[in-house]
Amino acid sequence: MQYQHVTISRHGGSDVFEMVMDERPEPRAGEVGVRVLATGVAFTDVLIREGLYPGLPKVPFTPGYEVVGIVDQLGPGVAGLDIGQRIAALTVVGGYSEYICLPEHECVSVPPEVDVAEAVGLVLQYVTAYQLLHRIAKVQPGDLILIHGAAGGVGTALLELGHLAGLKMYGTDSASKHDLIANLGATPIDYQQQDFQQQIRRLTPNGMDVVFDAIGGRHLLGSYQTLAPGGQLISYGFSSALSAQWGRLLIVGGSMGLLTLLNIWPDRRRAVFYNIADLKRRQPNWFRDDLMSLLDLLVDGSIQPIIADCLPLTDAAAAHDLLDHAAVRGQLVLLCNETFQANSSKPESKSLPVEHPSALG
Repeated sequence: MQYQHVTISRHGGSDVFEMVMDERPEPRAGEVGVRVLATGVAFTDVLIREGLYPGLPKVPFTPGYEVVGIVDQLGPGVAGLDIGQRIAALTVVGGYSEYICLPEHECVSVPPEVDVAEAVGLVLQYVTAYQLLHRIAKVQPGDLILIHGAAGGVGTALLELGHLAGLKMYGTDSASKHDLIANLGATPIDYQQQDFQQQIRRLTPNGMDVVFDAIGGRHLLGSYQTLAPGGQLISYGFSSALSAQWGRLLIVGGSMGLLTLLNIWPDRRRAVFYNIADLKRRQPNWFRDDLMSLLDLLVDGSIQPIIADCLPLTDAAAAHDLLDHAAVRGQLVLLCNETFQANSSKPESKSLPVEHPSALG
């Protein structure tokens, strides 16, 4: 049986994507074969496409950090999953595909009643937000937090989960996204027209308890300077490397070096770096427990992921173009063809229009 999947044979822009046909692999011992229903598209995937993410396989490979799908094959020795069971998994690569083989222990059961587009958004972006808040920062009700890129996938997840945790929230993003940030309970700051450090000093003279920064580079220093005594800067990405014309890897390495230097400074503040895949390797039970907790919140309506758009798998390049132009509010999802066709006949819910790249300058 043949199947379609997206591959990249070189690193670069969205034009590196190719849709190819291959013979479907059979699951090995301890693995299950999964028919993919949905896969997420996030800035992490852009870093992978550009070759800026650590530990990547050699090209060619299939990108795709997260999937929700249905088990349709069982390899030898699999006992905990059944044919027809819906699962989610953090794949890191391989998700932009109609079918994938996964180790049984990597799969987390997904309730059948939840929407697949909302469920897949939990795997990377909501688990990241949950762990940033509760595993790394260990926030307490009333804490003041600043989120850069607050209207993006992780940003909106941080806002929604931060509201549940009783936090006072501030979020930077472009003015066109301030309505979304305000609706999610935060004070918006226009980073394009305002100095966010000055705004924070004006709004909160004592500074932030926690700042979440996915921009990296020299931006980390400004984030650190907004912290209150005893505050925490948590870095979880390097989006500034994507806009650099030179020295992209230098920005990534320099960000890590700057975080180390900031921790040497004796001022009671700390700076740490978070990577979901690294924490999952070190604490695999945390990932499973946190994803299951989020699925429970999704089932009971406590969280409602904002879906910017659902596109067919064949439009992976178009999805990346939207991210490249900062045209996404919430989360982008790729649906495999039959899932996309079934989903397109349903009324849209909890989704926001994406901004057309040509309007962004």
